Amino acid sequence: GNQNRGLETVTVGRKGLIDHADCLGAAARFGCGDVQWVTAGRGIQHSEMFPLLDTTAPNPLELFQIWLNLPAANKMVEPHFTMLWNERIPRLVHQGDAGHATTVTVVAGALPGADTPLLPPPESWAAQANSDVAIWTLKLEPGARWTLPAAASAGTRRMLYFFAGASLRIGEAEQRSHAALEVVAGQDWLLENTGADTVECLLLQGRPIAEPVAQYGPFVMNT
Repeated sequence: GNQNRGLETVTVGRKGLIDHADCLGAAARFGCGDVQWVTAGRGIQHSEMFPLLDTTAPNPLELFQIWLNLPAANKMVEPHFTMLWNERIPRLVHQGDAGHATTVTVVAGALPGADTPLLPPPESWAAQANSDVAIWTLKLEPGARWTLPAAASAGTRRMLYFFAGASLRIGEAEQRSHAALEVVAGQDWLLENTGADTVECLLLQGRPIAEPVAQYGPFVMNT
């Protein structure tokens, strides 16, 4: 186990399971699309264990753990633990002209056409007015085309992490290798899977907090 302070962790389970326990008394086994959102605030001690479910075969684990900074005013708030279970997370399924589907899973932020967005923890930067925080995963079948809509707020920064699949067209640019791509947030972008296998991306965006950052391990403070 370890202690986190001054930040939030958003853990998106993809394969395998994670067992969480912390000093708040919260415990959960999650994975396979579930999301754990922890506001560390003034500090939380926790452990993350990975259960061995099959003693005769590999036990793969795949997840994203996203660190979300807290503004100075909220660095020392009380810790908060939230589980977003897979079946409650909003999704948008877009069927293209030829039936090639794009699925967008909306962990945070509002996306037109998806269900009502989930509320982030109350002290999160994502809960602040005009922070424009979004955490989405995108899955495009071969031949799928989908327009990524412009962000809502001026000054938003947007990163698109292309991590699975062979080829992704973003506007007029063809991307044939996995990469972290900063895209202009204030305009629409047509995305197209131009390869033969499924493309997956993680989208992270938000308006910068614009305060000093001092990190030491899992402590993220201002000085």
